[in-house]
Amino acid sequence: MKKYYKVAEHVFALDAATEIFALLPNYAPFLTDENADNCLFTVRVHDEPIPSTEGWENVYTDQSDEDMPRIEMYKQGEEWLFCVSVYRDSAVECAMRCSADWRRVELYMRPESARFAIDNAAMLVYAFATADKATLLFHSSVTMLDGKAYMFLGHSGTGKSTHSQQWKAAFERAELLNDDNPAVRVMDHQVIVYGSPWSGKTPCYKNAQAPVQALVQLVQAPENKIERLRMSQAYPYILASVSGLKIMPEMMDRLFESIAKLLEISPVYRLECLPNPDAARLCAQTCSL
Repeated sequence: MKKYYKVAEHVFALDAATEIFALLPNYAPFLTDENADNCLFTVRVHDEPIPSTEGWENVYTDQSDEDMPRIEMYKQGEEWLFCVSVYRDSAVECAMRCSADWRRVELYMRPESARFAIDNAAMLVYAFATADKATLLFHSSVTMLDGKAYMFLGHSGTGKSTHSQQWKAAFERAELLNDDNPAVRVMDHQVIVYGSPWSGKTPCYKNAQAPVQALVQLVQAPENKIERLRMSQAYPYILASVSGLKIMPEMMDRLFESIAKLLEISPVYRLECLPNPDAARLCAQTCSL
């Protein structure tokens, strides 16, 4: 069975056995009637064993954070093979074989890891396939207030989710859009952030969007203090928050272009803060000026 989904105006498909879709309620809000003509890529889920990496060249291994998945990247001819583990030192849970243009993705997985495998495959390929379409997949928690979106950035454990919760405590009308992996489109004169099927440990899968009022780099501190960053100061924070295949120069060139344009449109702040509603109020007041 094949189903189509639309995230940030980009369509992709999942092709799997019928029972697999019952494990994927996070994708349901993004179902679309659009057909294959507009499909960027298709992830086809196999019930075969995870393939061997024999004969493949290991080109990169991403294992920067202990509590984040380990991703091993291999190349053979024009194809890619990605092997993904839940943690840095754990066994491989799934592997995806991708065509050079990212349109075809063959996914192999442990049966008990179906949700993890499909989420990671779809999320990674989405980031790669949209890089040349002024679209950025962020690692961010996003709160909406009065029709505007505020994106909170920082490494895992910085307190992005906690800060979003403080906005809800400070403002009854505040609403969480996504708590881990929103998609951002950089337009000619505005930046729009969209919900996605990928929201980390928080089940927040909203098919909604809002213009970005500000991006905020969070730093834990003994007091609340905020400052606006210059473009040169903000650039490294944005780059570190965006998903991309850094060993592919062409892809990174497109991401660099989108980030540069984003910084021309949207302000970026650095917020040193405590985990309290006062930090949210200070942030909202400053970013709305």
